Amino acid sequence: MLSLYARIMRRIVSIIIAGLTLTFVACAKPMPAQTEYVLGTLCTINLYEKGKPELYRTLFSRLREIEDHMSVNKDDTELDRVNAAAGREAVTVHADVIDVLSAALHYAELSGGAFDPTVGPLVKLWGIGTDNARVPAPEEINKVLPLINWKDVELDQAQRTVFLKRPGMALDLGAIAKGYAADEIARILKKNQIERAIIDLGGNVLAYGQKQGGKNWRIGVQDPAGERGAYVGILEIKNKTMVTSGVYERFLIKDGVRYHHILSTVDGYPVQNKLLSVTIVTDRSIDADGLSTTVFALGYEKGKALLESLGNAEGIFIFDDGTLRATAGVRSSFTVTSERYRWAD
Repeated sequence: MLSLYARIMRRIVSIIIAGLTLTFVACAKPMPAQTEYVLGTLCTINLYEKGKPELYRTLFSRLREIEDHMSVNKDDTELDRVNAAAGREAVTVHADVIDVLSAALHYAELSGGAFDPTVGPLVKLWGIGTDNARVPAPEEINKVLPLINWKDVELDQAQRTVFLKRPGMALDLGAIAKGYAADEIARILKKNQIERAIIDLGGNVLAYGQKQGGKNWRIGVQDPAGERGAYVGILEIKNKTMVTSGVYERFLIKDGVRYHHILSTVDGYPVQNKLLSVTIVTDRSIDADGLSTTVFALGYEKGKALLESLGNAEGIFIFDDGTLRATAGVRSSFTVTSERYRWAD
């Protein structure tokens, strides 16, 4: 039997160890927001009070996995193999590619081809956003335009295969893949019972949950004519996603002319319709991503009509004369903070 002294000393040691354990737990503060370069852009995830190293690693690992499946800027991705086999054979791909391509074809159909995932040959020709950016000759553009037709994509969801019917065709899912990636991050957060987070994949913002106290998130909408971080206004949302497509994201200036990266599938040149940017607000980021490019390409009238027909998507339109328009469901949530801009109606 332990002596009274030994029992007292053991108790003191136990208290000291317990106190040190509590101190270490108390000092294990959440990690701040984490930023990594993936999906061709800077991606930031902020888990706030639940920011743990292992969860951040899981999230960025998932982003890299998606990038490896469908990036057009990396060699030997599944999308790369699909494009290389165009006109010859179907290629088996990961479920990620099937899901994203299925959504892309949906928006191609909705837009009558204004949004088209087979725009790859045209994107490569211009090279905007790469070291090979240039203004192609008209004959070069005319040569690749016949290759752009979403109806020539055979997607077999049961067999998980993709076939491009004609040689020279090429898929480019850059206008919708980040939205899918953001939704995947949200899925993992839900699985891990995370209550709130901000996911920013190069401007594709998903406001997961709500701020502490039930308040809305306040997200800035980029001024398309200003410096990075200069805002047109502030959008208040919770458990929603916001994606903007605009002329400021990637562009080429040649002989004093500015050429942006949103290309017309009709004439092969950057879309010109007086819009500087379109911001879409929806429940799913893949929809916001696909719709932001779709609506920009369609222009204000057709784009707004499409949003209103869907019933679960809202839009903010910024024009080159400094005016703004918005669908009814989002206007009251958006506050203009820049003196450059004003509501048109």
